[in-house]
Amino acid sequence: MLIAILSTAAFAVIVWATVINTEGWSKVQQAFFDPAVAVEALPKVWEGFLLNLTVLGISIFTVGGVALVIALLRTLRGPVFFPVRTLAAGYTDLFRGLPFIIVLYLVGFGLPTIVGERIDELLLGVLAVTLTYSAYVAEVIRAGIESVHPSQRLAARALGMGHVQTLRRVVLPQALRKMTPALMNDFISMQKDVGLISIIAGLDALARAKGVVATTYNFTPYVVAGILFILLAIPTIRLTDWYTARLREREQSGSVL
Repeated sequence: MLIAILSTAAFAVIVWATVINTEGWSKVQQAFFDPAVAVEALPKVWEGFLLNLTVLGISIFTVGGVALVIALLRTLRGPVFFPVRTLAAGYTDLFRGLPFIIVLYLVGFGLPTIVGERIDELLLGVLAVTLTYSAYVAEVIRAGIESVHPSQRLAARALGMGHVQTLRRVVLPQALRKMTPALMNDFISMQKDVGLISIIAGLDALARAKGVVATTYNFTPYVVAGILFILLAIPTIRLTDWYTARLREREQSGSVL
């Protein structure tokens, strides 16, 4: 405890000497951490943040559904399913390799041009997030499914279960425990990336912050938006750490003699 206190004090002194006690800190504080501008910007940024929360809430279900279908298609066995497996693998390769910002441009500006009419930014944002993150989540689900020992499938089939029953009652419940930490990490990443929908003219938190910056010539609204996203992510991060530690403790409970 004494070492922890001393190291914390030393770290505080270093921060004070290298950051706070410098000539440029006052300018940075004025440009990025102005309390008056923060209070003025908070209602507008919060109004835009609700759009980010709406996109995130809808995308949780769309990403989960699409990813589960793709993962199941990739795990189909037999040569007859080769074309389906190839298409599913191509989908995951494409959207895992394509930067999310490019997907936003293609969906946000390309799709309305093809359709020939305006599409709501909420729908475009959900579609872009679903296309990108379903590829990541599908690979996590596929890895979880394939981590279940084949004997579990054989035992289920020996009991008379069909393919769907085996997946639903035997394979997926076991796979879910193993892939939950990775899924929660993807969810944290998705929480951050929904903040990019301002690129497609969505009036989200960043777009509202940008509007306040344009009138106040101060960057504090961006900090306010960042704090809102941090507060959104912290509970999920702590929950992920707790679940990972609990899972590790359960798996290693019999390894210590």
